[in-house]
This record gives sequence, C-alpha cells and structure tokens, in this order.
Amino acid sequence: MQIFEIIMLICFGMSWPISVYKSIRSKSTKGKSVVFIIAIIVGYISGIIGKIVNEQISYVLILYCINLIVVSVDLGLYFVNAKREKLT
Repeated sequence: MQIFEIIMLICFGMSWPISVYKSIRSKSTKGKSVVFIIAIIVGYISGIIGKIVNEQISYVLILYCINLIVVSVDLGLYFVNAKREKLT
C-alpha cells in the first residue's frame, strides 16, 4: 500500500524545510553533513527512478520530487554558507 510510503515521505519532508530555515538563519554549516545530505538526495533520486521504471507514476512521485527539491536547496545553502565561513 502506498499509504505507508506517503506517511514516510511526509514525515521526512517536514524536517527539510526546518533544516533549510536553520541554514538561512544561522548562515553556518555547523551541524550539517554534506555526505549525509548527498546520501539523502541519492535516496530520493533512486526512489523517483524506481517509481518511473516500475511505471508507478502517481501523486507519491510528486512527494519524492518536492522532498528532492527542498533537500537540494539545503545542499546549495551548505555550499553558500561554507564559502561565507571561509571568507570570515
């Protein structure tokens, strides 16, 4: 059943906007792991590919894409903040 996958994606997805907000507010990479963020991105990409390959195109795919976008923004902020930290 997709309901459990939906619940998982929503639960994981709720944490990423908070992480992005903290990255913007703190302007720091403290507490962040670029390897962890990349691993999450690879996981979401794998989930998206799995849905497409298995022809399970549904609204669940939208949740994967939304989460991937938000985590990618967090990765971008990591590099922006890392550059800012080097300059100071």
